[in-house]
Amino acid sequence: MEKLLAVVARVLLAQLFLVATIIQLGMITGHPEGYTAYRLHLGQYGLPGIFAPLTLVVQLLGSIALLVGYKTRLAASVLAGYALFVAFVMKLHEPIAFLQYLAIAGGMLLAALHGPGPCSLDSRKQ
Repeated sequence: MEKLLAVVARVLLAQLFLVATIIQLGMITGHPEGYTAYRLHLGQYGLPGIFAPLTLVVQLLGSIALLVGYKTRLAASVLAGYALFVAFVMKLHEPIAFLQYLAIAGGMLLAALHGPGPCSLDSRKQ
């Protein structure tokens, strides 16, 4: 049962960022000004334009790595840092969203601590 729960937890954590990134990419590509709008949205928080592609890449690559269990500890650590960044930079004045991102960071830190578990690329190497 523990093995199954480890896989389910890893997949659920990964899907959060993966689905969010897919939706964001759909919004960006679905409108001619989509990317500009995304950059402007990030700019409202004082973030320069470089953060637009950077956030998308971090979420996409991190979530895929976590999903398949490749470099799981690193991917989970990066996504934990990203969740903390989002919480403190973008969600500080939204108490529920702020706490949700803190909880996500906590889950990612647990994934980083406990590793990929079974059914992962990392466990196949061992």
